[in-house]
Amino acid sequence: MTTAATLAPPARRPAERFRTSSPWWMALVGAVAGFSGTGSATLNGDELATISAASRSLSGMIELARHIDGHFLPYYLFMHFWAKAGTSELWLRLPSALAIGVAAWFLVDLGRRLHSVRAGVIGAGIFAILPSVSYYGAFARSYAFAAAAVVLSFWALHRALERPGAARRWVLYGVAVALVCSTHLFAVLVLPAQLLLLRRAVAVRMLGALAVGCVPAAVLGLIGYGERHAISWIPERGPEVWLKFPKMAAGANTLGIVLFVMALAGVAVLWRASNQADGANHADQANQADGANQAEQAGKAGKVWAAVLAGWLVLPPVLLLAVSLLLTPAYVDRYLFVTAPALALLAGLAVASLPRFQVVAAVLVVVAGFALAFPEHAEVREEDGRFENIPWALRVIKAEPEDAIVYGQSQLRAGFEYYADSLMPVDVLLAGSAPDPDGFGYPEGSDVSGALEGRERVWVVWRGTKQSGLEGGSVARVKEVEKAGFELSLAKHSGNLPGLTVALFTRR
Repeated sequence: MTTAATLAPPARRPAERFRTSSPWWMALVGAVAGFSGTGSATLNGDELATISAASRSLSGMIELARHIDGHFLPYYLFMHFWAKAGTSELWLRLPSALAIGVAAWFLVDLGRRLHSVRAGVIGAGIFAILPSVSYYGAFARSYAFAAAAVVLSFWALHRALERPGAARRWVLYGVAVALVCSTHLFAVLVLPAQLLLLRRAVAVRMLGALAVGCVPAAVLGLIGYGERHAISWIPERGPEVWLKFPKMAAGANTLGIVLFVMALAGVAVLWRASNQADGANHADQANQADGANQAEQAGKAGKVWAAVLAGWLVLPPVLLLAVSLLLTPAYVDRYLFVTAPALALLAGLAVASLPRFQVVAAVLVVVAGFALAFPEHAEVREEDGRFENIPWALRVIKAEPEDAIVYGQSQLRAGFEYYADSLMPVDVLLAGSAPDPDGFGYPEGSDVSGALEGRERVWVVWRGTKQSGLEGGSVARVKEVEKAGFELSLAKHSGNLPGLTVALFTRR
């Protein structure tokens, strides 16, 4: 006789429930950690460029991409539709926080596949406490998207190699590679590490998926090379920048160094586990040929994945410096945020491989790591956390009737228009309400003296230090205001570099 009890599915064991639900919980933790980074931090110039690009028509975005930021076109297209629901700080930054959550989900499952669920959960927990995650998870640019796409690509490749005959898994891998290439041009620097997994049995499928997935990189790379003038501000770098790499990946110096050492231990863990698998294979080879063969394959795969994860962590800064030396200076820290998941995952593997008390050790690492990086977490969440504090500049400007304002860089105008909530000085140089179709600046008149005729006070705002505008001569508008018969009366700088300078000039 069949009863309801016999028809009911067996209850899941606690370990199984933890295994199936942990990616979702850590995805939520990651998304919250990323979104919390917005704090009171105001939008900076890059984020305002996102608003400028996304607010244009589709044809306008394509026209912009023909001159500048062409490699950001996929992200701008996404934000074009997202911004139709609003352009508040929180709404614009929400997609990046969600992308961090996606990265955390796949990081948990990738850790499970390579070692254990516990390794994945610990890795995702470490990822969530990184100040760099709080920064880029609340940043209206594509860097969090790139990190999520990179984790997805490694996860999809692992699945494809598990069942190399499943065509759909290779399709997913190809799509993941295409997302990597579309989210940020330099995110492709992680892909050479994946080539370490290439072997004869899967060469055609893997190289085919890579080739198709890299089509966006080829297109966007050609566009970006033609627009390299847009990054002409990047200085030449030398190998000494690698000393700062742990700080860049983690967003904090001390925490970054500690996690980098732990990551190296994580590589050793995977390698050692592979050696143990090989040892078990040789011991049982005489009696269990099939099982020994499987153990041997698992051991070899573990060694390769140890090298792959190490490559994911260290190859991007090496290759980016090579690009900078051979093609054009391009070494910027934020281009390497895609290495942060590897840093966290390898550190998580090291903790999960401890012989005992892994949970206690994981809690201590997360709590102590957050404590070590607390100053950086606080800085990220300050009003000037993105290093361009326009609300501060607006508070400095005490406008009187008939005051004028001149922008040292015309694109700064977008930020003041976004945040201004009271009467602003007269924008005497503005020659059109829409930004330039080929950039983020605005059309301006060239006759500063004529535009200031009859004015007694003029506010000048520029990006950079006081010295750069008043002494260095790099801000042409300052000299033009002085030639128009004005002298400096007041100058204040926002603090963090490059920051903003607000100066008041009065008629001599």
